[in-house]
Amino acid sequence: MENNRFKIKDVFGINVFDDNVMSDMLPKSIYKSLKKTIERGKPLDPVVADVVANTMKNWAVEKGATHFTHWFQPLNGITAEKHDSFMMPTATGAVINELSGKKLIKGESDASSFPSGGTRATFEARGYTVWDCTSPVFLKEDRSGVTLCIPTAFYSYTGLALDNKAPLLRSMEVLSEKALRVLKLLGNTTSKKVISEVGAEQEYFLIKAEHYQKRKDLIFTGKTLFGAKPPKGQEMEDHYYGALKEQVSLFMKEVDYELWKMGVASKTKHNEVAPSQHELAPVYATANIAADHNQIIMETLKKIALRHGFVCLLNEKPFAGINGSGKHNNWSLFTNDGIGLLEPGETPQENAQFLLFLCAVIAAVDKYAPLLKASVSTYGNDCRLGESEAPPSVISVFLGSELSEILERIENDDIDNYKQVSNKIELGVSSLPRIHVDSTDRNRTSPFAFTGNKFEFRSPGSASSISMPNVVLNTAVADVLSEIADRLEKSGDIKKEINAIVKELIKKHKRVLFDGNGYGKEWQEEAERRGLPGASDTVESLRAYISDENIGLFERHNVLNRVEVESRYEIYMETYIKEINIEAHTMIDMADKEILPSVMKYSDFVAGNIAKLAGLEGVDTEYQKSLLKKLSLNINAGGKLSDKLKKTLNEYPDISADDIYETACYYRDTILPVMRELRSVCDALEEITDKSYWPIPSYSDILFYL
Repeated sequence: MENNRFKIKDVFGINVFDDNVMSDMLPKSIYKSLKKTIERGKPLDPVVADVVANTMKNWAVEKGATHFTHWFQPLNGITAEKHDSFMMPTATGAVINELSGKKLIKGESDASSFPSGGTRATFEARGYTVWDCTSPVFLKEDRSGVTLCIPTAFYSYTGLALDNKAPLLRSMEVLSEKALRVLKLLGNTTSKKVISEVGAEQEYFLIKAEHYQKRKDLIFTGKTLFGAKPPKGQEMEDHYYGALKEQVSLFMKEVDYELWKMGVASKTKHNEVAPSQHELAPVYATANIAADHNQIIMETLKKIALRHGFVCLLNEKPFAGINGSGKHNNWSLFTNDGIGLLEPGETPQENAQFLLFLCAVIAAVDKYAPLLKASVSTYGNDCRLGESEAPPSVISVFLGSELSEILERIENDDIDNYKQVSNKIELGVSSLPRIHVDSTDRNRTSPFAFTGNKFEFRSPGSASSISMPNVVLNTAVADVLSEIADRLEKSGDIKKEINAIVKELIKKHKRVLFDGNGYGKEWQEEAERRGLPGASDTVESLRAYISDENIGLFERHNVLNRVEVESRYEIYMETYIKEINIEAHTMIDMADKEILPSVMKYSDFVAGNIAKLAGLEGVDTEYQKSLLKKLSLNINAGGKLSDKLKKTLNEYPDISADDIYETACYYRDTILPVMRELRSVCDALEEITDKSYWPIPSYSDILFYL
C-alpha cells in the first residue's frame, strides 16, 4: 500500500478507464458514439474503436502500463489473461507504443486448452476474446508492473460461448426486453432499459501461510481432508462481528485500497461466524460488472493475503464441523431511470407493478427450481449446503409475514380487509429513537429470500463465479415476463388482466413460498408433500441442464443453444469427478507418507515406554497398553482403507469415460464413502497422538493462532 492514510475519493477508480476518463479524453463525437454502443447496444464503428484504443493506450502508458491483456473468464471458474506489450518496432529500429481498434475489439487464444465440454478438439485450437465495452477497462498493478485489463467474452472459432460472460450478457438483454414489454403495457413509456443489479457478498477464510505450506491437502485442494475437532469451534458465537484483529484489519485495509483503485466498491467487511472466517460485500452493480468485480475481489483477496503472510481460502467447506463459505447473490431489477421494480412502496398491496414483478420472480423460481439448484451445484457446495447457516438444498422463497399475508388475501379475494401494521418499533428507552421496521425479517435458512427491494439467493458457493446463477435467474424471470406480456397485449382490460395474472400466479406457485425454518425435518417432509424438487447432490442436480424443458428455455431466448448447454453439463460433471479424484489421491499420499508413519513412530515410543516399565514393582501400564492397542487398531484400519481407496480408484481409472454420469455416480457412491472412512480413522488417530509426533498443523493451530 502506497500510503496508510488516504482519502477514498482520491483513490476510488483511479485505475479505471471509466466514463469520467472517457468524457475528458475522447473527442465528443467519439465519446457519444461509444456511449450509444454501451447503453443501447449499437454496433461499434471501427473508426471509433481505433480512436478509443489509442486513447486508452495513452492513458494506460501514462500510468505506467507496458502490457495489455484481454481479461476473460473461461469455464474453469477463474480468470485468464495473455499479456501483449504495447511495443511495436519501427522501420528505423526504434519502438513505439501501439494499440489498434482491431486488437482492442478482438484477441485470439488457444480454445482447446480451456474447458469446452467436447466442443473443441485439441487440433481445433482457435478461440476469440471479444471486448465487452459495457464493463470498464481497468489497470492491475503490483510489484511486477502495470497491466491494462480489457474485459472480454470468450468464443470458439465456430461462435460457441466458451465462458459465462457471453450468456450473462444475453440473459440481461432478454430480461430487459421482456420487462420493458410489461412496463409499457403498464403505462411506462419513458424507461428505455431494465437492468438486473447484483451485489455479491464474498465469504472467505484467512489462515497463516506457514500452516498452509505444511498441509498438502490445502495446497492441492484448497480444503483440509483430515482434521480432528478442536476443543472450541464457533459454539460461543464470539467471532461473528467481533473486533477485528490488527493484522487482519491491515489486510482488509489493503484489500479495500486495491479494489477501490480498480473501481470495485468494496463497502462492508467483518468477521463471519466461524473462527478465521470473514466477509467482504460490495455495492450493487449491473450483473455483468458485478460478476467481473467478484472475480477481481477473489483474485485480490488471494494476492493481498500473501503480502501479509496469510493464505485466503475460498473453498466452500475448508474445515469440517464449522461454517462453510457462501456467496450471497443479492439480485434486483431497476430501470435506467431509477425505478425499482421490486420496490414495495408504502402500500405494497396497492402497488400493481410491484406485485406483478414479485409474482413473476416467484413463478420463475418455482418453475425452474431444479435449474437454479444446478447453477450453484459443485462438489464443494455439496459439503456446505443444508447446515451451519447455509440454506438447504430444497429451493423455496421467503417473503416475510407482511407480503405473505398480502398474497394470501389477494388469492382469497380478501385484500380489502387487509390492515397494514405499524412500521415503527418502540424500544422502551427514552434516549433511543423509534426505528423504522423493514417489510420483511431475515431468514438465514431460506435459499431465496426477499429482503426489502431485492432477493437474496444464498445458495451460491464461495469459490464459484456468480455468472451462471444470474444467467438462470435472468432467463427464467424473462420467460415468465414474456408470458405475462403476451397475455396483457391480448387483453382489452389491462387492470383487470393484471389482477387475474397476479392471482393465478399466486395460486399456481404458492407451493414454493415458505417463511419458516428451512433446516427443520418438518419442512423437508412438507416440501415433499408439496411436490417441490427434493434435496439432491451435484451429480443429480446437474442433470437439470440437459432436460429438454431447460434447454428449451435457453434456446427460446437465445441465451444458450443446445450444444452450449450440453457442453456445460459435461464440464461441470467432469469438474466434480476431477475434484474428488484429486482429493482421493491427496488423502492416500498424506495417509501413507505422513500420518500413518508418524503415528507408527509414536506407537513405537508408547511400546518402548511399556517395555521400559515392565517388571517394575507397583507400576501399572494399563493406560499405555490401552493406548497402544487403539493406535495399532487404527493404524491397521488406516492402512487397509488407504489400500481400499487405491483399489477403488484403479477399478475405474478413466475419469473421461463416455458415460460421464455413470462415472460421477461411481465417484460419489463408491470412492467418497471410502474417503470418509479413511478420514474418520485418521482423525481418531490425531485425537490420541502426541502433538509432537503429529505431522501436520491441527485445526487448533490453523483456526486460532492468527
